[in-house]
Amino acid sequence: MMIAALAGVALIVTVSADPLRPLPSDAGVPGAKARISAQQKAAAIRPLIRSANDCVVRRVAADPRFHRPVKDADNISELIVDSMKTCQDAMRAMIDAHDRLFGAGTGETFFMGPYLDILPATVNRLIDRGSE
Repeated sequence: MMIAALAGVALIVTVSADPLRPLPSDAGVPGAKARISAQQKAAAIRPLIRSANDCVVRRVAADPRFHRPVKDADNISELIVDSMKTCQDAMRAMIDAHDRLFGAGTGETFFMGPYLDILPATVNRLIDRGSE
């Protein structure tokens, strides 16, 4: 259920992108992506991942359906899915940056795979940290 909903959200986020948005200044320059290391790329995208996470955490924590402790993993997943529409700009920024840094299409793959795989645990951890 969550995968189907998140796939739908990913489609909405993808469609909402502005195809006329200007490319970075080094776009089209041969070897531009190769100029920075994988470590530098990860450091460059980290603030965008944090921003996307923070948006989801704020939305989940503010949702009246959210109760601590979370006993049902499906409950937190449903709240995360519901937060995606509000957080689509942050998600789109993260996906677009990933594409620019690691290559076209990698952002969507990252979002649908590793990012969403750990998002429920990340949201729980960040909410717990905020309530200490």
